[in-house]
Amino acid sequence: MRTELLSGLVVALALIPEAISFSVIAGVDPRIGLFASFTMAVTIAVVGGRPAMISAATGAIALVVAPLAREHGLGYLIATVILGGLFQVVLGALGVARLMRFVPRSVMVGFVNALAVLIFMAQVPELVDVPWAVYPLVAGGLVLMVLFPRITRVVPAPLVSIAILTAVTLGAGLAVPTVGDKGSLPSSLPVPGLPDVPFTLGTLTLIAPYALAFALVGLMESLMTAKLVDDITDTRSGKTRESIGQGIANIVTGLFGGMGGCAMIGQTMINVKNGGARTRLSTFAAGVFLMVLCIAFGPWVSKIPMAALVAVMILVSFGTFDWHSVAPATLRRMPYGETIVMVTTVAVVVATHNLAIGVVVGSIAAMVIFARRVAHLANVTACLDPDGKQVVYAVTGELFFASSNDLVYQFDYSGDPGDVVIDLTDAHIWDASSVAALDAVENKYAARGKKVTVVGLNKPSAELHKTLAGQLTGGH
Repeated sequence: MRTELLSGLVVALALIPEAISFSVIAGVDPRIGLFASFTMAVTIAVVGGRPAMISAATGAIALVVAPLAREHGLGYLIATVILGGLFQVVLGALGVARLMRFVPRSVMVGFVNALAVLIFMAQVPELVDVPWAVYPLVAGGLVLMVLFPRITRVVPAPLVSIAILTAVTLGAGLAVPTVGDKGSLPSSLPVPGLPDVPFTLGTLTLIAPYALAFALVGLMESLMTAKLVDDITDTRSGKTRESIGQGIANIVTGLFGGMGGCAMIGQTMINVKNGGARTRLSTFAAGVFLMVLCIAFGPWVSKIPMAALVAVMILVSFGTFDWHSVAPATLRRMPYGETIVMVTTVAVVVATHNLAIGVVVGSIAAMVIFARRVAHLANVTACLDPDGKQVVYAVTGELFFASSNDLVYQFDYSGDPGDVVIDLTDAHIWDASSVAALDAVENKYAARGKKVTVVGLNKPSAELHKTLAGQLTGGH
């Protein structure tokens, strides 16, 4: 319990400046982001499927809703959050989480490396055009977090670092940026209510596209983060429950006037890797501590130097990056296609600052490379009878839309004898494209008055061939 609570406290401290920053991106009052982080964390701790994962206001969600908030106001943003939550519940119930099995490992590695780069890049503005004292404070914080665990792990090193750097800043009277410089903290709990918008078809038409984008981006980022935490903790989590839980949390957040959110990768890494948390208690504690810190200890929290939180996030980014994946020995052994997919994922994420887009593009790149790789796995070899009256073509490999494209050109229609046998004993028909290719081969031989016999079909291939043969070419 001590580990979970202390880890939750560190996460709460890290959430405050992040939530305020994301509120600025979304174009809303900082309190809207802080309320969202509180309600998201507390709700997902109960209804989510991945224990110890942190959900709160995020930059990806802020980017989605920012145009709507800027052009139509806060009421429409809140309505979008609620509708987006409903979409997430529906998508979760329909089993969208099962699509995660189609995300290749190379995309996952790219996702992890990209988020590490984004976490680091997010700290750069806090190190530019700042007083000189910021740099030794950041360096001191990094040294503390590296060395303190060698003394004891009873108290999380990031919490110790934040406390010491705050004491040094106040004691020395250093004029450095603080949490309070990011924006005002709330002084009371959020109050539930409905969004101030007309409940008409026009409103629904306006917010629906934003809500759908909100739902998809939030689910993608949350499910990828859940999979990452599964790997770190060697445990499985309920992805369908997590999808539905994210929707419920966003509905609750919208009803309490928050800007919505999803899984926070940086804060999750603080909780799981640095803090050692493993249960829902840490997530719940992070949300509760966030409001307690803002309401009861706001004046003190405002004095925490940003340098202390920057140091924490820099250490998180270095710990998150998969350094083994870019080691020269690994790159030499890895198929070039896998490396291309990883680099593509990282490049797209860094360029768009959107992890969901990077995962989609990386997955598409992996599919294209896979299709090109297996397109040539189908081989055709011919064996002519000694008497010259029959030729047997042995087809080996997997026949699907990519590999069957060249199948038609592997036969000698003019030179072959009148009896042609196509042996598919060592092949498998996967789709209609393959059946259509076989139909085309038979039609070309038939046009020359030659007979074709297809043999050796396994049961699934035979059933598919029987159902579709002769039904796809339209007589051409």
